[in-house]
Amino acid sequence: MRNDPKSRPIRIVICDDHPIFRDGLRRLLESEGGFQVVGEGHDGHDAVKLVRQHSPDVLLLDVSMPRLGGLGALEQLDEASSTVRTLLLTASIGKADVVTALQLGARGVVLKDAATELLFKSIRCVMDGQYWVGRAGVKSLVETLQQLLSQDDSEAKKNFGLTKRELEIVGTIVAGYQNKEIAQRFSISEDTVKHHLTNIFNKVGVSNRLELALFAVHHKLVREI
Repeated sequence: MRNDPKSRPIRIVICDDHPIFRDGLRRLLESEGGFQVVGEGHDGHDAVKLVRQHSPDVLLLDVSMPRLGGLGALEQLDEASSTVRTLLLTASIGKADVVTALQLGARGVVLKDAATELLFKSIRCVMDGQYWVGRAGVKSLVETLQQLLSQDDSEAKKNFGLTKRELEIVGTIVAGYQNKEIAQRFSISEDTVKHHLTNIFNKVGVSNRLELALFAVHHKLVREI
């Protein structure tokens, strides 16, 4: 059906201050099929202007750009109540900036050295209404994460009373595993996984998987995302 949103390409705006990278990314996306790049910019001001002009589905936004960076652009887009789904595409980003970006309305972060398939998957993931954290999508977003930024540095070295198995399960949540996959990985039942997650949520004071993933990254509960 021509009027079916799923039948049309995902319309994308790219904003990055490196022309060669932008050109390569555009070619990569359009070679995949199902993606259409409708605008390109080199700073945050361009990002805001292009989003308002084209109303794209997805904005791929670099963090470090001249004049106005990615976080500054997010603030302006948030003020405008934009419905664009923003993915920060960056070489590196601090954990505090990830939390800030999510608070400002970003749907996730993709590192520039990530596999091509992960970039494609992250775009489709946010189009389905999810958030992209680590290597996979997570369905819900906590209302506020400010408390994560106010923790004392010494507390980041604690394990918050989590057992070895609970820490292992936290690692799988950050990696994007679902309960069935976690059960298979550790040869336990899904009910046991749910029991572990309930205990973990209670111990660290979170209420959903995304909040747990962000908490774990911020407090260094896992070595890798």
